Amino acid sequence: MTTFERDAKTRELPWPFTGRENELDLARGSLTAGRHGIVITGPAGYGKTRLVTEAVRGTDCARVTGTPETRGIRFAAFAHHVPETASLHAALQHLSGVRLLLVDDAHLLDDASAALVHQLAVHGRTRLLVVTTDGAPVPGAISRLWTGELLPRLALEPLHREETGRLLAGAAAGEALEPLTVNRLHRLCQGDLRLLRDLVDAVRERGLLTRVPDSDEWAWRGPVPVTPALRERTAQVLDRTGPEERETLDRLAFAEPLPLDPELDRLDLRALEQLEADALVRIDDRGAVRLAHPLHGPVLRAAAGRLRARRLSLRRSSAGGTSISLRSPDRWGPALDAERADLSRRIERADVRATPTPVGEWLVAEGVPVPAGYAAVRARFARLRGELREAAAWAREGLRDGTEDHSCRLELALAAVQSGDTTAAHKILGGRPHGGGAVTRPATVRDAADGAVEALTGDPYDPYDPYDPYDPYDPYDAVRRGTPELAAGRLTGVFAAHADALAQGDGPALDRAAEELQERGFLLFAAEAHAQAVRAHRDPRAARTARTRAVALARRCQGARTPALSGLVLGELTARQRQIVTLAAAGLSNRQIAEKLTLSVRTVGNHLYSAYTRLGAGDRRALPWLVELPDAQPA
Repeated sequence: MTTFERDAKTRELPWPFTGRENELDLARGSLTAGRHGIVITGPAGYGKTRLVTEAVRGTDCARVTGTPETRGIRFAAFAHHVPETASLHAALQHLSGVRLLLVDDAHLLDDASAALVHQLAVHGRTRLLVVTTDGAPVPGAISRLWTGELLPRLALEPLHREETGRLLAGAAAGEALEPLTVNRLHRLCQGDLRLLRDLVDAVRERGLLTRVPDSDEWAWRGPVPVTPALRERTAQVLDRTGPEERETLDRLAFAEPLPLDPELDRLDLRALEQLEADALVRIDDRGAVRLAHPLHGPVLRAAAGRLRARRLSLRRSSAGGTSISLRSPDRWGPALDAERADLSRRIERADVRATPTPVGEWLVAEGVPVPAGYAAVRARFARLRGELREAAAWAREGLRDGTEDHSCRLELALAAVQSGDTTAAHKILGGRPHGGGAVTRPATVRDAADGAVEALTGDPYDPYDPYDPYDPYDPYDAVRRGTPELAAGRLTGVFAAHADALAQGDGPALDRAAEELQERGFLLFAAEAHAQAVRAHRDPRAARTARTRAVALARRCQGARTPALSGLVLGELTARQRQIVTLAAAGLSNRQIAEKLTLSVRTVGNHLYSAYTRLGAGDRRALPWLVELPDAQPA
């Protein structure tokens, strides 16, 4: 992930290491006493080299790297350790003093070097950290490291969306990206961190970021910038020489999915077969053709000339499908309505697991205004999943054109209050701040919405009016707040099970409810149920397990700070880390903390860095929601 600035003579600093904590622990654990090492594999750009570099940081480690230019030279990778003319036995003797060896790009090793690595694993005196890339031919001596069970293998998966967000937050450089932009980058790059770095740099350098109103975040809308690196990554589609193949790719870029029926859509089947063989297109279960990589469509659209883009965008599927590339609302409107209806049905069925929503995402990416009704449903769906920052972003999309949509304002307020900012929530709903931080409630229909905020915060509120269609009060909020008796007889399904378990103080039942909530996609609710189970369990081991699960889920909820989660994650820290984190969350600088605790500034920084890793925080801006300060208002 270390890159070079295009016009600079000095090397650019790498992005902070984020999002691979579990893999890092496995890699470091494989190098401890009694272990022989590990093989780490994954696609190019997944951060394998960065991971192993972090794993061996601070150790006495020898390092060798394979290169394509030296695969025909004997012992080329070990040239600084072993003479080229040495026998394999002699090479082993030369390396007898090496206790830890990192082998990067092992798939590019010459045969003699690969055999030497294999023999080092057989003898077991040298701990090995071996890195190889998926999809590339691997010397048999290297592949037998894991197939022969000499070393365990760790196959890297793409970073989750939450981890990508943390990575981008740590590399913000003063320009924090809003969630919908983070989602777009994550979707386009598919786990390729080098591509992510290049795309983010291009967006910033070309001034494509715009500040989100009433926020310190920045958004990227519009076409993908086709940089030299991006063009190189997508050369397999941009450089297709066959006119039929390129025409098919372009048509998909402007109107996917297309039906697989030559009589209806006149797709060239020979060209399509070749593109499928080259893994550039795929056929879904419904017989529709799509581009294989989400980056290919935006790049092909950006590379098309104006006239070609106009011709392709005006063509429409003859099978009755709707091309999402058409900007006219009467064309994409029905597809957007279908997405909204599907999301609403899922909410009604208490199933908010992730589901594809390509039309809404395309509209946002292109900068097309999203109807407020759709934006409110998307915001609610995200909020129920615990994606609070994303919920706020969708609500803002629905308010972009100045429409005073009550549903969008409510969702924006609820996202704020569940992030711990009740004052902002009341302001969003139209209240006026006055002395002491209190807010005057507006005497409008939004009083009902204000009531939902009060229901979450625990303020006195007589909530429910069944005749008021604007009243959003949910009796489940009482369960989340810790007063299940207020919801007696008014809940069903897993929500009723959660309420009953809490009323009875049944820790195992709370954990079971949390697991079902998580399975249905309610990550924040699941985190709260596990957190409540911590206090209900009589078995300390069960309480620790519930705490660990609650913390892991809370980290994925984009800054959630609710009553059930209050102070939960501090149990993951050492006493000194808790002390320093609490002071940092109160606003003290590292130097002020050092003076207060009689420590060095460097020691304070090291403790904070370790705490960030354990808490899943990008920097100190994320600490206030994690720490219950003595004078903090309840959230």
